Amino acid sequence: MMKIEEKDKLARLYNQKVPDFLKNNLTLTPYNDTLGTANARHLLSRTLFGFKKDELSQFSSLTAQQALDILLADYPAASPPLNVDERDESVPIGTTWVNEPHDSKYNNYRANSVQSWWIGLMLHQDLSLREKMVIFWHNHIPVERPVVGRSGLLYKYVDCLRRNALGNFQTLIEEITVSPAMLRYLNGDDNKVGAPNENYARELFELFTIGKGPLIAEGNYTNYTEEDVVSAARSLTGWRVNQDNEAYFVSNRHDTGDKQFSEALQNQLISDGQEEEYKTLIQLIFDQQETSKYIIRKLYRWFVYYAIDEDIETTIIEPLATEFRNNNYELKPVLRMLLGSQHFLDANMHGSLIKNPLDMVIGSFKNVNFPDPGTENIVTRYSLWIMLHYQAGIQEMKPFYPPDVAGWPAYYLEPQFHQLWINSVTLPNKSGFTNYLCSKNGIKRNNEFLKVDFIALAESVSVPHDVNVLIPELAERFFPNPINDAKLAELKDVLIPGLPDFEWNVEWNKYKNNPNDTNQKEAVENKLRNLVRTMFRMAEYLLS
Repeated sequence: MMKIEEKDKLARLYNQKVPDFLKNNLTLTPYNDTLGTANARHLLSRTLFGFKKDELSQFSSLTAQQALDILLADYPAASPPLNVDERDESVPIGTTWVNEPHDSKYNNYRANSVQSWWIGLMLHQDLSLREKMVIFWHNHIPVERPVVGRSGLLYKYVDCLRRNALGNFQTLIEEITVSPAMLRYLNGDDNKVGAPNENYARELFELFTIGKGPLIAEGNYTNYTEEDVVSAARSLTGWRVNQDNEAYFVSNRHDTGDKQFSEALQNQLISDGQEEEYKTLIQLIFDQQETSKYIIRKLYRWFVYYAIDEDIETTIIEPLATEFRNNNYELKPVLRMLLGSQHFLDANMHGSLIKNPLDMVIGSFKNVNFPDPGTENIVTRYSLWIMLHYQAGIQEMKPFYPPDVAGWPAYYLEPQFHQLWINSVTLPNKSGFTNYLCSKNGIKRNNEFLKVDFIALAESVSVPHDVNVLIPELAERFFPNPINDAKLAELKDVLIPGLPDFEWNVEWNKYKNNPNDTNQKEAVENKLRNLVRTMFRMAEYLLS
């Protein structure tokens, strides 16, 4: 096994505590200088699903606050998913089905359409934090396709996350609580007076808002008790889902009695509030300081680093939680404070996380400017997107298929956290995906072959004929930190094995001087293909 020096950038992957070098800049003081390339790459890597060369160049010249003005801006709502399956006879190909009544005969085709559409939104994202936040919320308050079932409910769930992704956390929880997808997923539509179903109430406390806290005694989790779960379930009674995929309230199914809460929740009493009572319950939870701390910790692990110790809790989490409460749970102020801080942008943070599979799959497509079939070829487009959904799935992060209601273990399971993305199953699948992406024949979808233009990729470099410019500039896009001389030598040996540097200049210029020479063009393409494939299989490429 390869020995890794303690100070090596890769050593951080094996730490189960916060390494000291990640705490050199333990402050939320704003980063006021121009970002530069390294910081711009770090910011874009953590906030987007991949980026292009011109986007990196654009952000490199901005200050952190100017960059966040763009990333936190409001963008128009996305167009809804389209029908791309001729077996769905209800609407023409290329038009939306979302306003059609539920029909079990077409449900599977439409659910696949939602999955493809969602991946397409990530791949063709605006320069916005919205898409990353939508997946953050999907991990935090998930639903599963096999349980929810109906395609219309899946679409409305994603739409709810998108509308609230950068908005108000309390508003999001209020909407998701009575959303039809969540009512079906956690049995809210079975929750009625005399027979309360505690599933959603339990997860509302434990996973979605305040967290358990240390166990004090049986049934007492510090932040709430088992009795509070029962009372909350009673407050949530009365909601149903109809055949039109709409949630509605049935008064005679609602528990009108008083609901008493524990000392952990200030012994508060909730009286009958009918269809508005769930908001009173949520307000009770959001009145607790621990709710803001709990969600800030989740945001920190998503965007910054997986381990949180006492120092980070005191200097980062608690001030952010205070800012969150002071802004009535609006997300943009705390995201700006965190992502624009010296702590987040410290050079030691660069490459401190392992990419999740969606970052890996979608980011790789963007790194090589993979061709888009275009809106005029919508069937091929959706077919390509569903393939990316599958590839993320075999790397163990498939949207609509989280392992359970807690989301993906890489964001909560101690002590491994994000190290769980690398295992004996996922690592070969990552290599298989990048090999497929870089294959000579390309990716076949809907009887059409789509492939990377490796010569165009090289020409996007400032001096493509100079191996000492070509490789470092590609590495600057692909890797979170500059490569050292040893890595540069290894990659040169892939491009021009055993040959002096000038041989790449010779090879490139022979092609440029006679671009119609198919043999020479293929020779250059093959060398570039091998180079990119090798870079994609390096450990550095797995880092964000």
